[in-house]
Amino acid sequence: MTEIQAKYTPEKFQNAEQIWFWFLYSRSVRNDVATRNNAHQTTRRVCELVDIETLITKLYLSGKLNDAHLAVMKEFGDRHRAPHQYIWRENHAAAIWNDAMKVLDAAARAKGWIE
Repeated sequence: MTEIQAKYTPEKFQNAEQIWFWFLYSRSVRNDVATRNNAHQTTRRVCELVDIETLITKLYLSGKLNDAHLAVMKEFGDRHRAPHQYIWRENHAAAIWNDAMKVLDAAARAKGWIE
């Protein structure tokens, strides 16, 4: 693959957690007026922010994701890490997180976003 082909070939995600953290990071950069240039973006992805937002909305409206899933995803997404099952305070959140990531993973694989 040439350098030009590599630059324009979209890169797939490795798992649902990578999709979620990329989504939150990209939204924060998009919302930050000072960093509107694409200097931070080194690779193209197989989907856009709106695609992930639409997918999560559809999963929520279909009942596959619920308020608890979204709350845990947001809370730990803001912390830039997944909840840890062996930390007592995070044990319940870890179970909810894992359930949400399984749902997101299955939906993203169906769309071809995950390798």
